[in-house]
Amino acid sequence: MAVNDVLEIIRKKRDGGRLTADDMDVLVRGAADGSIPDYQLATWLMAAYLRSLDYEETTHLARAMAASGAMLDLSPIPGPKVDKHSTGGVGDKVSLVVLPLVAACGVTVAKMSGRGLGHTGGTVDKLESIPGMRVEMNVEEFLSCVRVAGIAIAGQSSSLVPADKKLYSLREVTATVDSIPLIASSIMSKKIAAGTDGVVLDVKVGRGAFMRELDSARQLARLMVRIGEACGLATVAVLSNMDQPLGYRVGNALEVREAIEVLAGRGPHDVVELTYRLGSEMLILAGLAQDRKEARRSLHRALTRGHGLEKLAQMIRTQGGDPHVVEEPALLPRAPVIRPLVAAADGYVREVDARLVGWACVLLGAGRRKRGAAVDPAVGIELRKKVGDAVKAGEPLACIHARTAETASRAARLLEKAYRVLDRPGPCPPVVLEMVSPNA
Repeated sequence: MAVNDVLEIIRKKRDGGRLTADDMDVLVRGAADGSIPDYQLATWLMAAYLRSLDYEETTHLARAMAASGAMLDLSPIPGPKVDKHSTGGVGDKVSLVVLPLVAACGVTVAKMSGRGLGHTGGTVDKLESIPGMRVEMNVEEFLSCVRVAGIAIAGQSSSLVPADKKLYSLREVTATVDSIPLIASSIMSKKIAAGTDGVVLDVKVGRGAFMRELDSARQLARLMVRIGEACGLATVAVLSNMDQPLGYRVGNALEVREAIEVLAGRGPHDVVELTYRLGSEMLILAGLAQDRKEARRSLHRALTRGHGLEKLAQMIRTQGGDPHVVEEPALLPRAPVIRPLVAAADGYVREVDARLVGWACVLLGAGRRKRGAAVDPAVGIELRKKVGDAVKAGEPLACIHARTAETASRAARLLEKAYRVLDRPGPCPPVVLEMVSPNA
């Protein structure tokens, strides 16, 4: 690759010019094969961050990154294939609920998922808290599990979208992570390479989300939906609330336990509601329901008859885990120290800051500050009170599940700041804020 080609691409974007599909191909090939040095890629990322990328540039980048490595071919596997992606939240165990549920309704689910970083959790980390569960597989093993169970959830294959891995690592160290076009192209490149027929995007909004403002989340959702449609991938997005944690449990084994409870018909309202909304969109994209009313009936039937729980057990068994956890959640790891955080006064919970709860979990060891760090599957936080609940002085607001008394105390100091209790109740936040579809 000529040095001048790369310099011209950097110069063009620096000066506010528009990059072509060929420009993006040159840039992405160089990122994937190492022929463009990191300092030039970092320079281009900063130019793209400051000058931004328009819709066409972002689509070109997503396509080029998807083609930078292997692309899954799911066509030999029967049935409609629909994926689901969350932009990351606190207590977000919905993938562990909605994917087995839609699989029980006839959707083929082949999901490659990520690990948690910072205050947000990762589906793969949660699954690894199940004894024996394999989430690191090559593509052939992954597809074999999909064929057997109709569903598999595994870690991202190293052969998929290698250019995105390189660019994302540089975005982390160049303060360019929060560029909406770079976020959209990163997410959609992986969805395009995954080979599914459609994808439902759960775009989180609020204190515990990367998109804290509704306008920014709406821009991101609309851009990703347009990219998906341009690339032949049926795409819709649901904007959901992440001001407070989703459900009552945050932490890997704790969230698996709550996911099992939801599939057993005993889950919290917000998790159930988001499950039905995302699952309905998945069934509609798959052509298995005409509208949301019909889709919701199918999901409710699968849940109440235990079919979703059976599908989760089948997936666990196929991936080498112990399926008995769905009947005996006590088989999941447990923390040795459980400490309550009690209310100082009577009142009503007006706020549970999801970001602070997430960072308190990181202090406990349930999350990671840097990529590759180990996580403790047993630790986390169990909320006893959420927004709108009445509380008495001395009553537990939450319980901290910790490895040691010292880490419990450190987490408690941060968790105290997450709660705001006032003398009168306030409004309960909605679970789903908006819907973004190609026609919206």
